[in-house]
This record gives sequence, C-alpha cells and structure tokens, in this order.
Amino acid sequence: MERYFQPDIETASREQLTEIQNEKLLKQVKHVWDNVPYYRKKMEEKGVTPDDIKSIDDLHKLPFLSKADLREAYPYGLAGVPMKDCVRIHSTSGTTGKRVVAFYTQEDIDLWSDCTARALVAAGATKEDVVQVSYGYGLFTGGAGLDGGSHKVGCLTVPMSSGNTERQVMFIKDLNVSILCCTPSYAAYLAESMKEMGMTPDDIPLKAGIFGAEAWSEEMRQDIEKSLGIKAYDIYGLTELSGPGVAFECSAQQGMHINEDHFIAEIIDPDTGEVLPEGSQGELVFSSLDKKGFPLLRYRTKDICVLTKEKCACGRTHVRMAKPRGRSDDMLIIRGVNVFPSQIETVLLNLGYPANYQIIVDRVNNTDTLDVHVEMTQEMFTDKMSEVTKRQKEIVAGLKSMLGLKATVTLVAPKSITRSEGKAVRVIDNRKLY
Repeated sequence: MERYFQPDIETASREQLTEIQNEKLLKQVKHVWDNVPYYRKKMEEKGVTPDDIKSIDDLHKLPFLSKADLREAYPYGLAGVPMKDCVRIHSTSGTTGKRVVAFYTQEDIDLWSDCTARALVAAGATKEDVVQVSYGYGLFTGGAGLDGGSHKVGCLTVPMSSGNTERQVMFIKDLNVSILCCTPSYAAYLAESMKEMGMTPDDIPLKAGIFGAEAWSEEMRQDIEKSLGIKAYDIYGLTELSGPGVAFECSAQQGMHINEDHFIAEIIDPDTGEVLPEGSQGELVFSSLDKKGFPLLRYRTKDICVLTKEKCACGRTHVRMAKPRGRSDDMLIIRGVNVFPSQIETVLLNLGYPANYQIIVDRVNNTDTLDVHVEMTQEMFTDKMSEVTKRQKEIVAGLKSMLGLKATVTLVAPKSITRSEGKAVRVIDNRKLY
C-alpha cells in the first residue's frame, strides 16, 4: 500500500492544486516586485506589473530568469529578504563561471525538508528505517536536503557525506542501513566495491536508494538495482530552487512527481521561449511559489523533458516530469547531430559494460570527432587484441545505430577511468567553440 508524508496535499484534486497555486503565485509576484529590484526591473522592461497576474494562466507574461541573470545579480541581487532574516546559504559548483549563491529563511528550509520527506516516504521510509546520506554536505544541497527530510520522517540518519568508501560500506553493514542517498555514479561505485569485498546483494541490508544530482539512464537504474538488491528512486532539484526534492519518484517509477504546492512547472521551446502544450518535449521552467529568501520566477533550468498530468498508479495527483533527456546546455552537437550522454550510456549498458565511461569531443581539420573510452570489467578484461577489436566494433555499431554517427571507441582497463564520489565527469569537449 502506497504511503504519503502529507497525504492531503499529495493526493489533492487538480482543482485544489490550481487554487493553491493561484493564491501563492499572486502573493509571490507581489513579494518579488516589492523586494527584488533586479526582477522588478525585468518586469518593468516587459511592461508587466503584479496587477497583470490574476492566476497561473498569466504566468507566461512574466520574464524569464537564467543562470546568466543569477551570475549578474551575484551575490545579493535576487535575495528576497534582508540578510538578517536568512539562516543559511547553499551554492552551485561554479564550474562555468561565478557561483550562484541561494539564500534560505528558516521557513524555506522547513518547506524544503517537507519535500525531501515526501521523497523518502515514497521510497518506503518510516521511523523504523536507517538512512545513510552519502551526498556531499557543505555548500552542495544534496546532503543537507536529504538529511532534513530524513529527520522529518523520523529515520535514524547517518550524515556520512561522500568519500571514504570503506567506511561507507562498514556503516551500511554494521548499522543495517536500509535507504541510501547519493549520486547514481557513486551508488554504482559502492556496488562495485562491495562486490570486490565478496558481498552479494543478499549480504547488503539496503532496500531502497534515492539517487540524483546527475543524469542517469534507465539501464543504469536496473544495473544498480540488480547489484545492490534494491529499488532505486530518482530525485530532482536545483540549488537555485532549494535543492533535491523539487520532484521525486514514487513506487510506480513512471516519472517524478513535482511538488506543485511549492513549484509551478512549464515546458517551453528552448529557442523561442514559447510555452508548449502538455506532452511536448522542451525546456523545463520553474517558478518557486513560497520560497522567500531566493524567490525565483520562471527560472530556465536548461533540462529537456516532458510533463504529464495523467493519473498515476501511486495515487499522487501532482504533475510528473520524465527523467530529463539531457540539458540543452549539456547537449553536444556533433557534426550537426544532437547527442546526449545518456544515449551513449544506454548503448553501453545494453551491451553489458559498466556505467564508467568518458566522452571526448574534439575538432580536427574543421571536423568534429567523437571518442568514447569504455572501461571493461575484470571478467571481460583481456589482452587478446582480436577480442578487444571485436568488442570495440560492437560498441561502434551500437552507437552508430543510436546516434547516426561514427565514433571511435577505446576499451580501457578496469578502474583506469577516475572514479567519482560526487558528480561524474562524463564529457570532455576540447573544441574551441566560443
């Protein structure tokens, strides 16, 4: 039987959800207009005032916010309350420019914890469970987000953070950890480590895992579930909105339910900004309905996905988002073809290779090159060149079928690609495109 953390809201009718969103949106637009000069200026430039927003049907009238806006407004330009009313910050990694710093009031944190608690209960968590949080803590939102939700549910929480794999495994065994929270690539690494220690899925006390913070394929999910003997649940979030828990998977695993009482989701054409009808694939845009410290409206996530309001078997009524196919800014255009790393991962996992690979893109004599380094398992490792060549040709054919592109594939020795304890670095693009 499906359980809910907040059943009244998680199973509310579409009419009730629309009523909640309408009421909250009007208040949030007024709050932003009064307290965030940066966004007020954007509204004025578009000729929009709070009086023009009567309901969520008017959301499209508001201007977008992008990562570029967040960097331009760094550090305080998008804060919605005085600093004396904020109790915490979190920050993005800043790998492509200035860090984004998001501010949280205590109420913001409490509501965020409710969202991650919903995700944990959907994965089967009760007060009887032991939850090991192996996302990074500190400025990264992963650790703090799942930690807060675990406390709300009443689980025994192991605030492990990432790294120190031997200790991770020791605590999973000794404390009878039943739910693991980390990135999918680190879950795969832990599974590999446990296997090397001689452990089988029957020896592992885990029953479920909540994995997010990076893209992962359905094939990788099945691989993790099999190797750890668990059910693996997806979770979605962004630092800019709060962190993990914006959306989460239920037992049906047919997409992630967006917490619509806190966030409004739209799908837009990434090129024109036009709002697309339900069921269309496009860029995901979020408006935060009740976050006061960092109240973003119409924030462009760059994630490419589809939304559906179709009835879910779990009984939750909140709209579901498909697992993002990729990011519009992470999508590689190689010889005019759109390529997502998840497509390459699907081919490799279907052929029995581990989810440890690296994609290297370059440009030679004005032509894009695509190299894929694929790690072999101990079982398939061989120094027999004919066997290696045969396997490489098999992967090349699989990629050609999936992408319509010829790739150069190199099989490499087990454990020769650097392991990730945080977000996996899958793509190295050496082209000088800008």
